[in-house]
Amino acid sequence: MKPDDLALIEECRNGNMEAFGQLVDAYQGPVFNVVYRMVSDRDDAEDLTQTAFVKAFENLDRYDPKYRFFSWIYRIAINEALNFVSARKRIAPLDGDLESARPNPEESCGSSETGRRVQEALMRLKPRHRAAIILRHFRGCSYQEVGEILGMQEKTVKSTLFSARRILRQALLNSGVVRP
Repeated sequence: MKPDDLALIEECRNGNMEAFGQLVDAYQGPVFNVVYRMVSDRDDAEDLTQTAFVKAFENLDRYDPKYRFFSWIYRIAINEALNFVSARKRIAPLDGDLESARPNPEESCGSSETGRRVQEALMRLKPRHRAAIILRHFRGCSYQEVGEILGMQEKTVKSTLFSARRILRQALLNSGVVRP
């Protein structure tokens, strides 16, 4: 854990709301990016990111400083995204294409057809597989960090990633993104 995170958490526990704002400023971007990759909708990702920080604030007294704040907030955000994805499966889709008119992060960065296909392949993975791939390969988390965030042992993370990579590779082969 970064010493300044721990100091900010203590300040927040003592009533300094600006301290929590500094934590939000430090982690909002990375948390949003992970959630966006999970749900593939900018508006939903913004809402879920905000919900994750609200839950973190409400449960700050339950935070265990032996773990990094980064891992704790990511775990909250991933759980929110997993719950959202699970609930979305139970809801019947609306007729028509109601995609947001606002550009998503990939479009803003001039993403290519390949990027779109990779995101589509990611969205076809089981949510836990998707979360593991995103944390490890898009956020650069270690196996241990992925385990902390997803509540898995390190060996389970490795086997989950092995399966997820195999499924993702096959999806990318089928869509022509990669060649055999």
